[in-house]
Amino acid sequence: MKRILCCALAAACLSACVTGPDRPAEQVADSPVNPALAPAANIDSSNFTRITWEQTTVDYGKINEGDNLPVAFNFTNSGDKPLIIESVHPACGCTAAEPPKEPILPGKTGIISGSFNSTGRLGINNKSIVVKANTLGGMAHELHFRVEVVKP
Repeated sequence: MKRILCCALAAACLSACVTGPDRPAEQVADSPVNPALAPAANIDSSNFTRITWEQTTVDYGKINEGDNLPVAFNFTNSGDKPLIIESVHPACGCTAAEPPKEPILPGKTGIISGSFNSTGRLGINNKSIVVKANTLGGMAHELHFRVEVVKP
């Protein structure tokens, strides 16, 4: 009986290690549990296009705690169909972002703009925004920014 109890306890511990809070972020982001990165079902890919990002990672340097930092990611519709940004999902409540209101025509540029609220965020902050669009090669695009928040 002790042996069965020990085996069950060991299995529970191993299971907790695989799915616990120490699991790397990239594994969590790629899991189907994250709705921003989950594969879409029954989508017509004939209307997919291409997106080219000016930068997918931006370092904003240092800002004072309490400042609101505007963040921006520029892109170009490098395909031959209108680019539709379906959704924009910041990974944290301290970041807000908005998708463009209108489709971006082929060859035209657009911007994902938002803001980072630095209140209570002292130190180095690495944040991400997931953009979902009608793009070939994957609909989810992860954008990153880094900022160091210092006391004023």
